[in-house]
Amino acid sequence: MSNAQSQSSSYETYESHGPDDGARWQPPSYEAETLPYGVYADTYRPAYEELEAELEEERGDGRAVGPGGPAVPVSAASAGGGRGRGDSRRAVRRRRAADRPGSLRRLVPQALVVAFLAGGTSAFVAKDKAIELTVDGRPRMLHTFADDVTELLADEGVAFGAHDVVAPAPGTALSSGDEVAVHYGRPVALTLDGQRRKVWTTAHTVDGALEQLGVRAEGAYVSTSRSQRIGREGLELDVRTERTVTIMADGRTRTIRTNAATVGEAVEQAGVTLRGEDTTSVEWESFPRDGQTVTVLRVTGSTEVHEVPIPFRVRRVEDPSLFRGTEVVERAGHAGTRRVTYALRSVNGVRQRPRLVSTEVVREPRDQVVKVGTKAMPTAVAGAEGLNWGGLAACESGGRPNAVDPSGTYGGLYQFDTQTWQSLGGSGRPQDASAGEQTLRAKKLYVQRGASPWPHCGARLRG
Repeated sequence: MSNAQSQSSSYETYESHGPDDGARWQPPSYEAETLPYGVYADTYRPAYEELEAELEEERGDGRAVGPGGPAVPVSAASAGGGRGRGDSRRAVRRRRAADRPGSLRRLVPQALVVAFLAGGTSAFVAKDKAIELTVDGRPRMLHTFADDVTELLADEGVAFGAHDVVAPAPGTALSSGDEVAVHYGRPVALTLDGQRRKVWTTAHTVDGALEQLGVRAEGAYVSTSRSQRIGREGLELDVRTERTVTIMADGRTRTIRTNAATVGEAVEQAGVTLRGEDTTSVEWESFPRDGQTVTVLRVTGSTEVHEVPIPFRVRRVEDPSLFRGTEVVERAGHAGTRRVTYALRSVNGVRQRPRLVSTEVVREPRDQVVKVGTKAMPTAVAGAEGLNWGGLAACESGGRPNAVDPSGTYGGLYQFDTQTWQSLGGSGRPQDASAGEQTLRAKKLYVQRGASPWPHCGARLRG
């Protein structure tokens, strides 16, 4: 194959596939010469260096080298067609090309490699991004090939959890010049106005946490310095905001702004002092709420003692010696005494209902013992039967067994005096005996004395 044919074949690397397909590059089959060990071809020597070397040769012996032939004098080369030095240069290039049959074939793939590397460098530069990454308040500049925020944080080994804040959000696409921030959450055991709860904040200081949580810090009590830093482990924080509380005492109204922890503390801040049994309308140790009204109750107290009788009980005992229906008091009972103490209170001058404080039995009651007859009552008395005993009773007592005359001397159906009653075998008082017993005793008295015991009504026995 001639040198010209070799050059032509090395450029046959495109195939035409129609007007719209364009030319598609096909890798050429290279024919490179094999150099012996220790011999290196200066493949990348610049052309102008080769030309200068050839000209130096030409100047040295005054002869130009013709293409593929013997040396030609410079004057003859110059005279041929008036081309001169330019023809000499072209001749040098032709000779060089003839001496290196595979040189052009080597230059084509090298040029393509350079072009590929140039395109790859452009793509490499396009994917590289300059990002400012701030992690928990510490910024740094970095270069990354990450496509989005999630990939960037994973590449940088930055972990985040549910209580952490990432801005922009994970998954957001990145561009050169973007800023990415990771704010770590910190647990705070917050007691706010008496209510305890756990919250999370990304603030680094107590003051920043209060602002982030929307807590009104002006005039508030804070258990620690507001400039104190909050570590990743968090802290405990007690905050009492300033509230308006109205204190009513002694006819006056006082409205104060306070961050007190208890109602009692707020009352004292209002300049009100409690004495003795004084108290407040709201629990003294309770938390004062915003807009709350607390009334101070001035309490005065005393005690009052009453003696209350304790009734005695009646104990009945059967007595076979007494006629049935007859009851005789063997031992009179008496009432006992109980001492009762009450506490009296006046609140703001208004007397309250007495409160029982204590009871004490001063004297025990004594039972009353009553004998109850069980003996059968006789119904007849010889010499007194057939008389109008009902008429006599109606005249003496109106027919009432328990009747007693105004003087208290006589009693019962037939108005016995006690001495006469007991002489006839009766017990106790006649008005306490049954009607049957009273009639029996009256019959016995009639047998002994006739109708004389009843001077005004005795005549009724016969009529």
